[in-house]
Amino acid sequence: MLCFRKPQVEDGPSIWNLVKDSTLDLNSTYSYLMMCRYFADTCIIAEQEKEIVGFVNAFLEPDAKNTLFVWQVAVVESQRGKGLAANLIKRLLQAEACKDVCFVEATVSPSNLPSSSLFCGLARDLDTRCEISECFSADLFPGGKHEEELLYRIGPF
Repeated sequence: MLCFRKPQVEDGPSIWNLVKDSTLDLNSTYSYLMMCRYFADTCIIAEQEKEIVGFVNAFLEPDAKNTLFVWQVAVVESQRGKGLAANLIKRLLQAEACKDVCFVEATVSPSNLPSSSLFCGLARDLDTRCEISECFSADLFPGGKHEEELLYRIGPF
């Protein structure tokens, strides 16, 4: 049985490991500790038998408090394809901190088809539109090994 809750600081290392074992860009452990401490109200964890099996790392945009920016969505391999990622985001949107949210934004690289499907499906589930536009060009990422990031804007809902 899955349990959903806000992250705690002590979850930071487990979240880091979850992301490390995924295809997502891995941030420092410090960044996950910061999200768990200062942005816990806009993040969510899914646990199964006391192990983290899913995580959404998000925040309210500073200049648009009606917009939730989803930074990362990570799900363990055994739970993929079961709708957990979308369920995590929908549950997060029901949180008190998200009561004024009517848009979700996220950036997705063109080759990340699972994330593209997730956000387009979320728009469909919320009976709204998903607009896709340029956000960060590939030349902004040092080393020349990162694709551009497209902005997915879902809403209003």
